[in-house]
Amino acid sequence: MFSPGAYLDLQQTAHASLFDGIEHVWEVLPRIGGYLRDNLRPANHGRVLGQPYIGENVFIGEGTEIDPGVVIKGPAWIGANCQLRPGAYIRDNVIIGDGCVIGNSCEFKNCILFNGCQVPHFSYVGDSVMGYKAHLGAGVILSNFKLDGTNISIPHDGKIFHTGLRKFGAILGDRAEVGCNAVLNPGSIIGRRSIIYSGAQWRGVLPESSVAKTVLRTQVVERRSGT
Repeated sequence: MFSPGAYLDLQQTAHASLFDGIEHVWEVLPRIGGYLRDNLRPANHGRVLGQPYIGENVFIGEGTEIDPGVVIKGPAWIGANCQLRPGAYIRDNVIIGDGCVIGNSCEFKNCILFNGCQVPHFSYVGDSVMGYKAHLGAGVILSNFKLDGTNISIPHDGKIFHTGLRKFGAILGDRAEVGCNAVLNPGSIIGRRSIIYSGAQWRGVLPESSVAKTVLRTQVVERRSGT
């Protein structure tokens, strides 16, 4: 039900071995740090503009452009032909695929982005997986921590799936789209090609090829003179 192949094209990442033997897709999250520790070989084959900060334990692929003001703390493995725009903050244990857009004032931590992902403006991606060509509109937050600090569980089809994780943001399937200023609560799972409309507050599992939207009413009244 929650196998990696149900949400992700594993041919669209150079790090498919991370998912070997996994039953539930979120089980990959605790593996990222160890994988980078064992496999990362620091190098910068990209193009640096201005004065970004690039930590010691970072790999950057060919054709990737790193703009002024970018901070890559690392460990981080960044693919080829990416755009890292001003103000992007890439913290520890981040894997970014080829051809991704990492936008201004966006923060990334303990996450995997498959090839072609776009996170262009003002977003937070923590303890999450974004599938092939998944896209976040401006201001999207993948919230990864419950206010009470307890482990995150996923209710689905009358069952409760206990992840055993205190920090777990979201799984976005291939080509999932999340509109501007939406918030995905901890443990959200979004199916392939599904859409979450702007401003939505989402929790739980959204099936493949579905649309989630919050219906709001805007009231228009006459403006009183002198006010």
